[in-house]
Amino acid sequence: MEELKTFESICNMLRDHSYKVTPQRQTILQTFLEHVDRHLSAEEVYMLVKHQNPEIGLATVYRTLDILAVIGVLLKNDFGDGRSRYEFSRKDEHHHHHLICLRCGNVSEFDDDLLESLEAVIIKRNQFKVMDHDLKFYGHCKDCGEAQ
Repeated sequence: MEELKTFESICNMLRDHSYKVTPQRQTILQTFLEHVDRHLSAEEVYMLVKHQNPEIGLATVYRTLDILAVIGVLLKNDFGDGRSRYEFSRKDEHHHHHLICLRCGNVSEFDDDLLESLEAVIIKRNQFKVMDHDLKFYGHCKDCGEAQ
């Protein structure tokens, strides 16, 4: 697995792409690094950063997350709940998959790549080089399933 990106390496990536490393971007980035195991929406990031830096606006959070996605630091996901969620990009891995609880909204990951054999068939039959795929399962997590 690719070594987790550091605060400084991401700041360097921003500079390399001609973006300024503003205090607001630093706060947003640090907050995201502190919650690396979560799939955060812009609104969730905003709620986390406004306590540390009250002058940061939601629009700044959206712009910063979009910039980090454009330069390849973050992946932008749509889990069908009406808002984009972000996670760190892992370019050297095959994409992991997501389990999305329809009750509580919890998103968890699983790494078993059950689609490798299907990709091989697609490549062979269609001469189509698969670059990535995305698989989402919607249902009820253990906690919500037990609450029924």
